Amino acid sequence: MGRVWLVITALLTVLLASCEEKFNGIVKGDPAENFCLKGWKGGKEREVCLEDFRGKVVLIFFGYTHCPDVCPVALDVLKKTLSLLRDREREKVQVIFISVDPERDTPEIAQRYAEYFDPSFIGLTGSHEDLKKITKAYFAFYRKVGEGKDYLVDHTAYIYLIDRKGVLRLIYPSRKQKPELIAEDIKKIL
Repeated sequence: MGRVWLVITALLTVLLASCEEKFNGIVKGDPAENFCLKGWKGGKEREVCLEDFRGKVVLIFFGYTHCPDVCPVALDVLKKTLSLLRDREREKVQVIFISVDPERDTPEIAQRYAEYFDPSFIGLTGSHEDLKKITKAYFAFYRKVGEGKDYLVDHTAYIYLIDRKGVLRLIYPSRKQKPELIAEDIKKIL
């Protein structure tokens, strides 16, 4: 009898494992750290918090508007990702660009930069203290490199996917930032 239960348990384990959904990003599962940063809407500054988007899938990217390569590529990937979704799916997704260069990127500049890629994108920024707290919570980093007005900012180039319940579900490093793969994951999560 014990042997029969062992076989049944093994079969159930294999069956359940094969039923698990596979995702293209790196799977997480921790509650996403809420944050509130400065945004821009209607010609004025406003506070925007992650929890404002509960019920939507949120895609977050940390970068800066003077970024010569990584940021434009990642935001273009997100634009293309949204284009692969049906209208009713797209309405349930919010892209947030968080500038880690508050010395040059005001909330208005961050918003205009995000909107350049897609009018639905939101651009945010905050003080260095706020940004350090948020990037630490998301295992991200940034640091200023160089002097003068033409400095660069080294930063993490991940896209973070937070599900509709506020759980950090997936992380996409550069090699996994393909619109088709991210859109496929969004459809599964929705």
